[in-house]
Amino acid sequence: MASLPDFAHQRIERRPAGEQHAESEPGESAPSASGSPPTKQGQILRGAREVFLASGFDGASMGEIARAAGVSKGTLYVYFDSKENLFTALVTDECKRTAEACFDLDPDGPTVETLRGLACRYIHAMLEPGHIRTVRMVIGVGEKLPDIGRAYMQAGQEAGVARLSGWLRAKIAQGEFVIEDVEMAAWQFMLGCQGKLIMPMLFGDNTRPDAATIRNVVDQTVGSFLGAFGTSRAAIGAHYGTELAGAPFPPPASAG
Repeated sequence: MASLPDFAHQRIERRPAGEQHAESEPGESAPSASGSPPTKQGQILRGAREVFLASGFDGASMGEIARAAGVSKGTLYVYFDSKENLFTALVTDECKRTAEACFDLDPDGPTVETLRGLACRYIHAMLEPGHIRTVRMVIGVGEKLPDIGRAYMQAGQEAGVARLSGWLRAKIAQGEFVIEDVEMAAWQFMLGCQGKLIMPMLFGDNTRPDAATIRNVVDQTVGSFLGAFGTSRAAIGAHYGTELAGAPFPPPASAG
């Protein structure tokens, strides 16, 4: 992940001078040299998520986050020395978990079903109200704190593109696709899933698309992708709906 920017000219909430060397409260373990204990860090991230979603980035305070996480403020600063670092860690953690849940792709699995399953999981993950609010916050602080946006892109969108690209290369080797620019094709697939559904919600429309609308986007995105890059008759048939029409619609997968 990219290093955090110099926030010298930003209004940020860092560890108060009197807490620079604060120790953990009794019973609270400090991070080890090899990394923070996942249970304590996870506890803090859960509290941070609750506060950020309720108050927004600017409205959230480290004191509120410590209370929501059930830790002392000193312990919170042992793990995260600023609100910016904490929010970046939260965004990165959520993106990684979403990528792992959505982009678990079997290169030996059936092509059409795999793409449909990916499209469905990805769309449902992107439509989660908590995810929409998080992305709005990332966009909102992007001009002042661009590295938070870069962290989101690296752990989320770019990680997904990398996973999908790896699967596509395996399918190319199997003779199922002909693709000149694999990474661009992966971006096209993901943006096809997002455009009509996700973008309106990011910019204020809080009406969740219904199942029929989501199904149509999945069918069109997968069909267009197979029609553009697929080599088999099944792929061409799917492009015109002859295979997709009878395919099962995968249920959404939880990112958590």
